[in-house]
Amino acid sequence: MKTLYEHIPETPGVYFMKNEKGEILYIGKAGNLKRRVSSYFLRPHDARIQKLVSLIREVDYKQTDTALEALILESTLIKKHEPPFNIREKDDKSFLYVVITDEEFPRVLLARGKNISEIKNKKKFGPFVSASSVREALRILRKIFPWHTHDPEKIGKYKKPCFDFEVGICPGVCINAISKRDYARTISKLSLFFSGKKEVVIEKFKKEMSVLSKKEEYESAEIIKRKIFALQHIQDTALINDDEIRSDSGEVSKRIRIEGYDISNISGTSAVGSMVVFTNNESDRNEYRKFKIQTVTGPNDIAMLREVLTRRFKNNWTLPDLILIDGGIGQVNVANNVLRESGLTIPVVGLAKGAERKKNELIGKLPSAFNIETLIKVRDEAHRFAISYHKSLRGRELFK
Repeated sequence: MKTLYEHIPETPGVYFMKNEKGEILYIGKAGNLKRRVSSYFLRPHDARIQKLVSLIREVDYKQTDTALEALILESTLIKKHEPPFNIREKDDKSFLYVVITDEEFPRVLLARGKNISEIKNKKKFGPFVSASSVREALRILRKIFPWHTHDPEKIGKYKKPCFDFEVGICPGVCINAISKRDYARTISKLSLFFSGKKEVVIEKFKKEMSVLSKKEEYESAEIIKRKIFALQHIQDTALINDDEIRSDSGEVSKRIRIEGYDISNISGTSAVGSMVVFTNNESDRNEYRKFKIQTVTGPNDIAMLREVLTRRFKNNWTLPDLILIDGGIGQVNVANNVLRESGLTIPVVGLAKGAERKKNELIGKLPSAFNIETLIKVRDEAHRFAISYHKSLRGRELFK
């Protein structure tokens, strides 16, 4: 079997596993092609991968400059060839797309295939297998191609620039610091990059830099020079986490994930937030998370929820199929705002509980895959978990 991979270089890229007829069985990405491909033949695997290996008669590859570009190329080629061992990547509804919205100042969102119809989108790229990898890719690219995450109706109406503008990842649409034309140029380059045309992007940057230099706008030219350097030296080690094929049966078992959130405090003191997870309608306690409120003083449940959700979506945890908020329209709105700012599209619903927690008023549109009975269980469990953590924290404060 060594002859199948000894010719492969130790560089980033995409590999193609083929059968005796030359048909593509599987396409994968790698930060180190030779190490990744050889691992199929040098260590034991589950029955499904063993079956794949038994059919391989040729391994071809295509090098890329970076693992980030390998991630994008892998998605494009899987969509084109639909290899039989890439079953999970073919499930367009379950996996993730990068979506560029069709708006005056487009946003760049990460959405599941089943939710794309809800977005006024101009372009989509994907599907992508790994949520953590594509989110890391967007984090890297936003430093080179800054885009905004603001509510379209609030663009240009902010009194001061947002935090993202201060750190260089938002071009300042919030305060009208960039024209519609210049912003469109940035988004066009990002779209070209996701289409596998990095060299075209670099050429466009070089032409812009030349024009600015001739105008003696040296500071602006230097900024573009740094962007070119960044594109040519992308630091993407966090993307080198090659995925294995799942499932011995050849089919993907769909895991529906619901995340429920609640806030607990007494007049703003010992304030905490809870996140509970239900997988396939059953509580999944290993996935629970708790948050001690750090930035909000005084009784402000909505601001506390914003903090909790903002912190949660900065982590590369598994994305939920539905978010349930213990609360009403205010809580649902803030959840949707945080998702928008994070570049995510995930359904959000609330369950208003009333003064005696006997009310079950549904806020928002519930997708057909979910039922109210399960949501009540999630809501009650989020409340129980939040209260438990709040009491524990309050007890520790009393005995200080």
